[in-house]
Amino acid sequence: MNTADSRVGIRWEPGGTGFRDRTDPPLPRTDPRTCRAAWHAAARVAGGQVEDFTEQEYPQNFHSATINDRDGTHIALFHAHHPLIAFVGDRRYRYSDEFRDAPTWATVLTDAGFAVLSAARLLSPLTESDTSALSAAEWRQIKHWRPETLGATLFNAWD
Repeated sequence: MNTADSRVGIRWEPGGTGFRDRTDPPLPRTDPRTCRAAWHAAARVAGGQVEDFTEQEYPQNFHSATINDRDGTHIALFHAHHPLIAFVGDRRYRYSDEFRDAPTWATVLTDAGFAVLSAARLLSPLTESDTSALSAAEWRQIKHWRPETLGATLFNAWD
């Protein structure tokens, strides 16, 4: 995904939804160990403590993690196929409009190679993104689940 400039829409890469056709090559994987290491580094910068890190389980297409610090609880979703991170207000099975802006210490995640997406971007309509790279399998899922936001499409629990 092209996330270098927050003022432009996201250009999707195959697997952004977590789906593919059986005949397509396997989707890339975001290594949970890399995510966990970046999350622990973020906790050190935040002066907080990692409460948990939960690896992706079907049908979710994201890992989730929590840090507690002097400012409260921070929950992040790590996309299972691309180095993307979203912050949310609480733990849920699926997400649609619960996205939040990242805390200031989240720059350590960017330094580790992740794109930390803003709430404004995650809450933007899917129609504002370049979806030309999505596969037929991904479009079938989008038409079935009808997500309204970019975040709900990227971080989903579709089966």
